[in-house]
Amino acid sequence: MECWILFDGNMESSGAGAYEVRRFLEAGRRQGINVTVYSPEQFDLVVSQGDRDSVLVDSAVVQLPDFVLPRISGSVNYFTLAVIRHLERLGVPCFNSSESIDAVKDKLHSHQILAENNIPVPNTMLAKFPFDTDVVEKIFDFPLVVKTLVGTHGNGVFLCETRSKFNDIMELMRETQPNIQLIFQEFISTSRGQDLRVFVIDGKAVAAMKRTASDGDFKANVSRGGKAEAFPMNAELKQLAIDSAQTLNLDIAGIDILFDEDGYTICEANSAPDFRGLESCCDISIADEILSSIAERLARKAGRDTIIDFPKLVSKTNIK
Repeated sequence: MECWILFDGNMESSGAGAYEVRRFLEAGRRQGINVTVYSPEQFDLVVSQGDRDSVLVDSAVVQLPDFVLPRISGSVNYFTLAVIRHLERLGVPCFNSSESIDAVKDKLHSHQILAENNIPVPNTMLAKFPFDTDVVEKIFDFPLVVKTLVGTHGNGVFLCETRSKFNDIMELMRETQPNIQLIFQEFISTSRGQDLRVFVIDGKAVAAMKRTASDGDFKANVSRGGKAEAFPMNAELKQLAIDSAQTLNLDIAGIDILFDEDGYTICEANSAPDFRGLESCCDISIADEILSSIAERLARKAGRDTIIDFPKLVSKTNIK
């Protein structure tokens, strides 16, 4: 079985997503899956009615894989989405699909989809320039969260404690990045400096961690120094994460969940979630879970028994 990973970083580095790619390579060797890593920029896209069994990589014709895992470390740009769409139209299953990746990278769009399906999300407003602070204050109380429409690892997220600070940030944005796209979001004070990451694979919540910010920061991302610890999932939390992933058509998802006064609310969903922090505190191999789940699904689709004989929940301590 052949798997391609689309990755835009240096997999030997300590940068975002590199650990996860290395874990997929290890898991592929354990499971007999040949995993090859490509950058989207290595592809040349040629639309033709002719050869539908190959693509150009590094200017050479290569045969298509059995499936693709897009693992983009930053924002997914147009070219990367075009590569994924091209592979999908050649019949290659992509986990996740281009449509779901495109929806999730836009934080407003993903919240619109979740809210439409009665999944709890913070009140969110699209910024309109020139902005009117009086209108914003009619919708939100301060503190108020300001986010760039596209961003990962906690980048582009600001907490405005007061109207004055909000005005200062908006003025800075207007002067330095007048074309920036922003959303304003209700601040869930009961979750300040802490949140949950639930990992969902093929409709199953396989593990969860609680992230706690360091030094009083309101953002709890592990990549920003937050503390990670395993979190026991109750039925409500599992179902909320599963419903969110399925509503967004995500086969693989990291669902970030905030604590609110009534239970939980969705902060955001990630289509290529990091799992280094999760594996540091939970006894599970996420890469093995993902590859074995995909192999089983493709085997079912082909009408044969799975070729992978792997425990349903893979423990890191059982991996040699």
